Amino acid sequence: MAHRWLRGGAMALLLTLSGAAVGAETRAAANEALRWLERVAAAPRKLNFTGTFVFQSGNQSETSRIVHVAEGGRERERLEVIDGSPREVLRDDDEVRCLLPENRLMIVEKRAMRRQFPALLPASLTGLGDHYLLRMGTPGRVAGFDIVKIVAEPRDELRYTRSFWVDPHTGLLLKTTLSNERGEVLESFAFTDLTIGAPAPAEALKARFGGSDWRVVHARSNETRLDETGWVLRAPLPGFRKLSGMKRAPSDNGAETLHLVFSDGLAAISVFIESAGAGQTPEMGEFSLGAINVHRRALGEYQLTVLGDVPPAALKKLANALEPKRR
Repeated sequence: MAHRWLRGGAMALLLTLSGAAVGAETRAAANEALRWLERVAAAPRKLNFTGTFVFQSGNQSETSRIVHVAEGGRERERLEVIDGSPREVLRDDDEVRCLLPENRLMIVEKRAMRRQFPALLPASLTGLGDHYLLRMGTPGRVAGFDIVKIVAEPRDELRYTRSFWVDPHTGLLLKTTLSNERGEVLESFAFTDLTIGAPAPAEALKARFGGSDWRVVHARSNETRLDETGWVLRAPLPGFRKLSGMKRAPSDNGAETLHLVFSDGLAAISVFIESAGAGQTPEMGEFSLGAINVHRRALGEYQLTVLGDVPPAALKKLANALEPKRR
């Protein structure tokens, strides 16, 4: 009897030690993946690069040419969509000019937060591992570059899986995909050709479109805290924190729009709140635009539109937690 107990005890100890070893390996892999993502977040701010990338969402695709210059702590960039409707975006640090030739329109705005490929990650990724299982994927090649792959798998139903293909020498992001719980790719960005490090000529950053007869619109918004908006969030969405809140100029029906942005470091959710207007009925329901899900909720006279690259359950949960502050 004692002998059998010893054998059982030894087996239990072995299983415990084995489990501890697996746990240590998992933590080590997660830490390595996080270090890579931190490098990815910092890379675009200090690199010069020129390339062509393809954005794919559902059955829609779009090809863009990008020139990025980082010099003396200053970032300048020119991005041109080269298929479909022409569009050009020029950035000088946080000032962005979007040129729409078909409308002969230039929109000028300040963007404190930039989440555009390949600069998709924020500077701080603190707490990311609480809501995503981070691991290293299988190495491969993208646009002629050998890469390392990092995978972020959600720990709950409020997020999608994200994969990142990275140049190991510079940390520049070369490809990324967003996949649902069935492993279906909902959205992807990928370079098809890329040159890193070579200086770009000055004319490569100059606008191709524009003219003196174009209409110029300066997009303005007033930053505001959530407790100053007249709205409260009864229950925060796990892992998501408010990044910004702004009141935008009145819309066509004369109503001011409140725009809130929440993020968990990878995913982003936008909330638009506005009055439905006299005699109008707020819209309700859900629909998808590629990887972007949209949830509309009517709350009294208000129309809430919540959208983001997250599952519909996350949008509904956040929308239901917002309500006007009681006076």
